[in-house]
Amino acid sequence: MVIGGGPAGCLAAWALRGVARRVVVLESDRYPDGVDFRVGVPQAWHGNLLLEAGHRTIDELMPGARAELLAAGAQLVPVPGGLRWLTSAGRLASHESELAMLSCSRPLLDRVVLDRVRSEPTIEILEGTEAVGLLGGRRTVTGVQLRERGSDGAPVTELSAELVIDASGRGTRSGRWLIGLGFPPTPAERIDAGVSYASRFYHRPPGREDQPALYVQCRAPEHGRFGVLLPVEGNRWLVGVGGMRGFEPSIQPEEFEKQLGELRDPAIAEAVADARPVGPARGFVAGPSVRRHHERTDPAGFLALGDAACTFNPVYGQGITVAALGARALREAARRHGGLGPATVREARRAIAATTRNPWVMAGSEDVRFAGTTGGPRGPVARLQHRFLDRVLARATTDAAVSAAFHRVAAMVEPPSTLFRPSVLGPVLFGR
Repeated sequence: MVIGGGPAGCLAAWALRGVARRVVVLESDRYPDGVDFRVGVPQAWHGNLLLEAGHRTIDELMPGARAELLAAGAQLVPVPGGLRWLTSAGRLASHESELAMLSCSRPLLDRVVLDRVRSEPTIEILEGTEAVGLLGGRRTVTGVQLRERGSDGAPVTELSAELVIDASGRGTRSGRWLIGLGFPPTPAERIDAGVSYASRFYHRPPGREDQPALYVQCRAPEHGRFGVLLPVEGNRWLVGVGGMRGFEPSIQPEEFEKQLGELRDPAIAEAVADARPVGPARGFVAGPSVRRHHERTDPAGFLALGDAACTFNPVYGQGITVAALGARALREAARRHGGLGPATVREARRAIAATTRNPWVMAGSEDVRFAGTTGGPRGPVARLQHRFLDRVLARATTDAAVSAAFHRVAAMVEPPSTLFRPSVLGPVLFGR
């Protein structure tokens, strides 16, 4: 039983193909007929991209999915060649690379993944059905309580399952449900930088096919405003401006483009100056980042992945990539143990926790630079991390090898320990 029919839930269901006799996905929304937005995914109006590790993993789980996305108009943006990334230290040095990020609208990504899942006869999706509780005893979760969404008076039914997977996203309620069954609270870390977005689609003007993707970060934490321009399907750009607490953007039309012009680099404002907007700007408040340590307390028969396990600050583009890595970890554990039993759950839970560790540390250590951030690592160790990363970025603006190493870490194809290899550490510490 999978709670949540977004990318995380669909990838989890697909990961169990050939292992589970039957997989039931509960989705409280009803899917649109085509590639369109749905009410239950407010972040879909904003930038949702796949880092190199993300689209590699989805294509490994669902062979041909990347080609389907590209055929539908998704853009494969070479990194660094097709991306002008202005970091706090400046633009990073160019280098030869096989890395790319996959950029498309969230509805397109959802549709390609959903269509693949719908093609599998052992997976059933119940639309318009919400989970309202868990079933279980003293040591294990045994199923889900569910009902038709929007009908408070509708009868609650029960469905037993050997494994319940929570992929319900940022709004997960499984923590309360587990406590209701008598299990201890799930330990959690929480960081809240107060990030919010305003985003708008634009028609790409004719002859602008070579326009690179743009990412403009703030120069210093005292100016917590950033901007992004991403190419997406339909000859459009997705343009966003965001800010940490105290720098919240406006969605008013005149204010939106004014904010683009106030970024430290005018490239985004200049790009959209002769572009026609598609609809209004829309806002989104992400809420806190939360890392839940399910590996410490959760019972048998229950597993969480995606945002239900670890919710990231969306500024860093890690969320869907981490969800895909979690689904792959689930598949590997289920195939290794040949089923959905306790050994599979323990191994998958540990692996999912491991996939969240590095991106959580990287994102959290950056979030705490901003004065309005609550929670997160503080003290001498955090300050040392900041000083080191500042040196890495400064060196990466002139040193191609350091730039390449940093890009591979940011793309999640290599761990942060890559930055401590002698070929990188030497120039960072001793280079001029």
